[in-house]
Amino acid sequence: MNEKTDQTCYGRTGCRSDFICGCKGRFFYRDYRIEKSLLSIERAESSFSFEKLASKAKALSELPFVAPGKDLPKELQDLDYDEYRSIRFKREKGPWYGTHKPFEVQFFHAGALFQNSVKINEVIGGKSYPLKYSPDFFNFGHNRLNAEHLSDIGYAGFRLHYPLNTDDYFDELISFLGASYFRALAEGQKYGISARGLAIDTAVSTGEEFPLFKEFWLQRPRWHDNSAVIYALLDSPSITGAYKFTITPGADTVIRVEPRLFARKEIGKLGIAPLTSMYLFGENTKNKFDDFRPEVHDSDGLLISNANGEWLWRPLDNSKYLRISDFADENPKGFGLLQRDRDLSNYLDFEAHYEQRPSVWVEPVGDWGKGVVELVEIPSDQEIHDNVVAYWVSDEKVTAGQELRYTYNLHWFTDLPVEKIPDAVTATRTGIGGVSGQQETEKRKFVIDFDILNMQEEVEKGIAVLETSASEGKIVQQQLVYNPTTGGLTAYIDFKPNGKISELRASVVKKGRHISEIWSYQWLP
Repeated sequence: MNEKTDQTCYGRTGCRSDFICGCKGRFFYRDYRIEKSLLSIERAESSFSFEKLASKAKALSELPFVAPGKDLPKELQDLDYDEYRSIRFKREKGPWYGTHKPFEVQFFHAGALFQNSVKINEVIGGKSYPLKYSPDFFNFGHNRLNAEHLSDIGYAGFRLHYPLNTDDYFDELISFLGASYFRALAEGQKYGISARGLAIDTAVSTGEEFPLFKEFWLQRPRWHDNSAVIYALLDSPSITGAYKFTITPGADTVIRVEPRLFARKEIGKLGIAPLTSMYLFGENTKNKFDDFRPEVHDSDGLLISNANGEWLWRPLDNSKYLRISDFADENPKGFGLLQRDRDLSNYLDFEAHYEQRPSVWVEPVGDWGKGVVELVEIPSDQEIHDNVVAYWVSDEKVTAGQELRYTYNLHWFTDLPVEKIPDAVTATRTGIGGVSGQQETEKRKFVIDFDILNMQEEVEKGIAVLETSASEGKIVQQQLVYNPTTGGLTAYIDFKPNGKISELRASVVKKGRHISEIWSYQWLP
């Protein structure tokens, strides 16, 4: 097929050299047939800007909430998991496919668990164009579906693709699917932890509210753009919001999140920048599961950088009780759920590859005031459940009619991309206290590894010491030793509980200064 193409350099305004270009722009083929077909799908609905979206969200907040209708054909509603997974989007039907842009977009079909369809638009030159559903965009696999029943049903969500790891393959970069959930990847990673637009009344007896992104606007990228921009309209019984996501892929994929929120009513607990992950068992809980794998988790700890310059590490746990932990702060520097253990031998799962799951760091932009980083750990007996949530809760109560603005960066990474002075906690193990081999059941032992190198002499001379505390119960014995296997330091702590919940802390101190992260652990009787 002959297609009208133009080999053009767009590296500098007005430059149209086919051979040698002093601005060193990239050459690409612009397919006019594709461009024309996309622009003629629908006439522009209206002009678009983030300010107009914010006005739309504000106006929506002044109206009663209308729950999305579940009007999908029954054959889609009744799909099981395997049937739904067999539905595949045809890559060549994507709106940016074949246009030599750095990003591609593909859509998720509605059905099974994802019965709320969303509207998706494309923004071109400040104009909004609806991206209409067509059954021709999908391969339905072994499902026998009547295409006549599948007209204008919308999409369940979408995902962006980008050559993240190699120049010749478009990897999944980010996906938006289900309520206000989204998840992203950096180089060399597999999907794990998710983020959400908001968390409302999480772990509250009245029940959690799940806001949803009901409409999206995808800004058409230019060939030289290294970031993709997505806008979203959020809606829920309690709040509405306009969101702008600026996604920059790389070894540290960064998502700038800019929400403008409008409260419909008073909200008891509003979680900002929520992260949702899975922790089944690890070094501190392995005896609770009869599993050949040493550890199973998408994240193994919560890290907080507070305004006082402290770095706190809270190992995750999966106990038989619901845990809620609050870490008070004012204008936090950052927090995140990390997958710190990157050793395949500590997972032995050659399909899931938990060692490749992303860590996510929340970097607040501007002042967030006083509040708490809240960690919620929900008991779970299966790895299919996300049972860990972390977010920021302001001390300021949210009232009806209030407008809220929080800007933050989400870093999806393997190695922490922010400057870190203290040395890390690398492992936490627990067991019966006292002397090994003796059943001293009234004591618990905690063994903590610190990645503090070249400190053997300071430890042996007492220059570097272990500092501990317990809010309830008593620490009856503690010891800090050089670990010849790791080259770092290992702390041994014997704790005698008194039947009450206790917050334990430990850190390595040299000349009155913390040289390690502060290990933080909640003991439940």
